[in-house]
Amino acid sequence: MSVVTAASHPTVCAPLPVLGRDVTVPLVTGGEVTYAALDYAASAPALQRVWDDVAAYAPYYGSVHRGAGYLSQLSTDLFENARRTVTEFLDCREDDQLVFTRSTTDSLNLLAAALPAGCQVFVFETEHHASLLPWKDARVTYLDAPRTPRQAVETLERALAARDPHGPALVCVTGASNVTGELWPVRELAAAAHAHGARIVLDAAQLAPHHPVSVRDLDVDYVAFSGHKLYAPFGSGVLAGRADWLRAADPYLAGGGASRKVTRREDGGVDVEWHETAARHEAGSPNVIGAYSIASACKALTEAGFDALVAREQHLISRVRAGLAEVPQVRILSLFGDDAPRVGVISFVVEGWNSSHFAAALSAEYGIGVRDGLFCAHPLVRTLLGSDPQTQGECGAPEAAPGEKSLNAIRVSFGAGTPDEHVDRFVAAVRELVTEGPKWTYRTEEGRCVPAV
Repeated sequence: MSVVTAASHPTVCAPLPVLGRDVTVPLVTGGEVTYAALDYAASAPALQRVWDDVAAYAPYYGSVHRGAGYLSQLSTDLFENARRTVTEFLDCREDDQLVFTRSTTDSLNLLAAALPAGCQVFVFETEHHASLLPWKDARVTYLDAPRTPRQAVETLERALAARDPHGPALVCVTGASNVTGELWPVRELAAAAHAHGARIVLDAAQLAPHHPVSVRDLDVDYVAFSGHKLYAPFGSGVLAGRADWLRAADPYLAGGGASRKVTRREDGGVDVEWHETAARHEAGSPNVIGAYSIASACKALTEAGFDALVAREQHLISRVRAGLAEVPQVRILSLFGDDAPRVGVISFVVEGWNSSHFAAALSAEYGIGVRDGLFCAHPLVRTLLGSDPQTQGECGAPEAAPGEKSLNAIRVSFGAGTPDEHVDRFVAAVRELVTEGPKWTYRTEEGRCVPAV
């Protein structure tokens, strides 16, 4: 997967306007500060463009696929146009289907429910739980964490070579890690899957907000992502890809919209003729605002230009990594090494610090929002930390003494709406906390570290 860096593309654009960019928050030490939202990997702030588009449509809101009135027809057109916009954004094949869902998790559970009988699924232990856990009704082979992209491909090839070549198979892989930000060799993994008669689904939750995703170019069979990570936080997601498994499967939900014809039988039961289009898996009144917001975000990112967006993000990544490298107590987590291409997601541990305590201090004393824990990717983080499953200790005590293994990690993540000032403030805050310690006392409350006020 090619990556554009600031060095190879010197045009670094300004951050895109997002909601909340001027929000101020109180500090426990007194006063207020502009909030630095650096938890994009969990949920990115909505683009101002998305919010404006949704606000302009809101007065015309109506039922979708349900009414003959003007607003209903308008909403139906908006919903189906959104489907076409996202299909173009993903560069889908002409015969692919695109289903609107609630999230990446929902999309992958839908696909899991549509797998042919006897399907074998191959998934790396490094996956987010959204792509690690939905395959409960399939035969699942969990693959060990690779330490290089080449090793990932070789591991998959060995596993696929040992499978029953006559049955269906699916490989599930992330495009960019939600823990390390590292890009995975999706195109090469897809080639390996297809060489052994398997299909592949791409979890693009962390990739799509940062890089263009082309179903054709990557040659993946399915792709899933969430709106709330793509600057469109309205509870909507996408599953797009080959239609045959989706058409052959029972509807994900049974109900109105999924059914084309329902008739009573003489024995008192009912016969149902289901749609074969995406509607088959979109039962109930659809989330038209969620679908429209995703389409609006896709348009905004396309118009801004991914080359410029990637260049800006690489600029921010370099600033953060260089700043953290100057603090000896900080260790950045990585599978593929320092030179691996990555998106704006960086996880790390601080020697002698409880991760929850450190994240709480960043928020309470500096107005900086990050995340701590295992990031819904428990096997991967524990592999990177070299630690066994344990319960987080009290936030006032060190998580691990110098030389001991950490239990959890801290994650900073950013994207198209992040200004330089936010990452610079973050680096300065890390340095100050490590060298001078916290200015406040903290306590554990319901498993979380909070200021003692």
